[in-house]
Amino acid sequence: MRLIAPLAIALCLVAALHEAGDTPELDLVIRNGRVVDGAGNPAAYQDVGIQDGRIAAVGRVTERGRREIDARGRIVAPGFIDVHTHAENVTSRPAAENFVRMGVTSIVLGNCGSSELDVAAFFRKVEETKVALNVATLFGHNTARRAAMGGSFNRAPTEEELDRMRQHVDQAMRDGAVGLSTGLIYLPGTFARTEEIVELAKAAAAHDGIYASHMRNEGAGIDAALNELFRVAREARIRAHVSHIKLGGKPAWGRAPAVLAALEAARAEGLDVTQDQYVYTASSTGLGNLVPASAREGGAARFRERLENPDEKARIIAQMKETLRRGGRESYDYAVIASYRADRSLNGKTIPEAAKAKRGADTLDDQIELILEIEQSGGGSGIYHGMDETDLQTFLRHPNTMIASDSGVRARDEGVPHPRGYGNNARVLGRYVRELKVLRLEDAVRRMTSLPAGVFGLRDRGLLRPGAWADVAVFDPEKVEDAATFSDPHHYARGVTHVLVNGVPVVDGGEQTAARPGMALRRR
Repeated sequence: MRLIAPLAIALCLVAALHEAGDTPELDLVIRNGRVVDGAGNPAAYQDVGIQDGRIAAVGRVTERGRREIDARGRIVAPGFIDVHTHAENVTSRPAAENFVRMGVTSIVLGNCGSSELDVAAFFRKVEETKVALNVATLFGHNTARRAAMGGSFNRAPTEEELDRMRQHVDQAMRDGAVGLSTGLIYLPGTFARTEEIVELAKAAAAHDGIYASHMRNEGAGIDAALNELFRVAREARIRAHVSHIKLGGKPAWGRAPAVLAALEAARAEGLDVTQDQYVYTASSTGLGNLVPASAREGGAARFRERLENPDEKARIIAQMKETLRRGGRESYDYAVIASYRADRSLNGKTIPEAAKAKRGADTLDDQIELILEIEQSGGGSGIYHGMDETDLQTFLRHPNTMIASDSGVRARDEGVPHPRGYGNNARVLGRYVRELKVLRLEDAVRRMTSLPAGVFGLRDRGLLRPGAWADVAVFDPEKVEDAATFSDPHHYARGVTHVLVNGVPVVDGGEQTAARPGMALRRR
């Protein structure tokens, strides 16, 4: 009895201290949700404790939170990582609302060969601006080529020019870029030979960077394009990544199993190759890509000169018609004008519809004349409907396919852009997990979190585990969906209720906050 009394007193004191507020506290605790940790493990009912911007505990969290979120009926996952964006405009639109509203907490810029030349200065600007999400970047091959070759691109670089490009890549990697990107259908990279790319990839490989490529062909010629990517990976001894894997144009449809077999063969050889994908059967890029690169080389003035020469213009038109023919098309009716600042009335119209409105006729010649006029007037962006849903799902099922939007930061009143910038991640969870059951929930989350974090070297991201940065997405698995459509794209994703970046809520109760806790993610 003498021992029991002091023990009872001690227990009472402990209880009183707890009631007085001396219990250890965490900054935030998310309770009662089903945790999908990002590693592919089965969902489990667990709490997540957060302290000083990092995950403090996952499991049964007994500590109180200064703030607590009840996630009952919802999934608690790592924040999504989008490895293929063109969001260099994040410093002018730091809320990045189209991304964070669909659960994205980290983005990789610098894709398709285009990036900021001075990576260190760009990261400083990101930090000074204060943005809502975390920002990493690749360094663009096209950027290096423009800086080194003085505007003359339809040739191989001199040794001096190639050395300058190597120096640019090396400096960018030292400044924190995660790798090198190419856009081999874009100027000026389309004129680069494989040997040039290998040399620059070696400079990135010296810093353990990755090589991410918008390949030369994503249609009937994809085999040669893949072989070039494999050659770069092999000779530069670098990890390689296929940007937005797809098969464009009917002649290529149905070849997804063969493409994946080629990727698997490369991996069996010992090459480290992965891929990303957006889950829509339309692509989007500049309308200028409908015009042969050789016609656009040298800039706007040189392009106008070529069009003023009847023989050169005839050759350009003939090339455009031949490209259509090879793609199994007779018209540009698959192409929609997404944004054309010189005449916004054409936004949202197909090329034939726009030609009819602008020129009074929609013949193929009128369509081509309109495209050339658009390019002369500053260019625009387009959406191209040309992929097959079966191929899309085949690529999506592959375990090494990440989810990436290929989008910039959207402004809700600008143009009629591709809906992927608003809905890509939510579309995976709503359409391809819940409705069509193409993926398990846990695997879909892995493709958006730990897989991209590991491949692109984003340390302490992509997993809900103690010590990791507290990037978190909370969503209702029965309600999450993309609300954006091709005809009406400016709608945020639904069903994502809370998003935390480095432990700070940027989406709270389905609404964006004013917080800007994002970091510059430099390669380390």
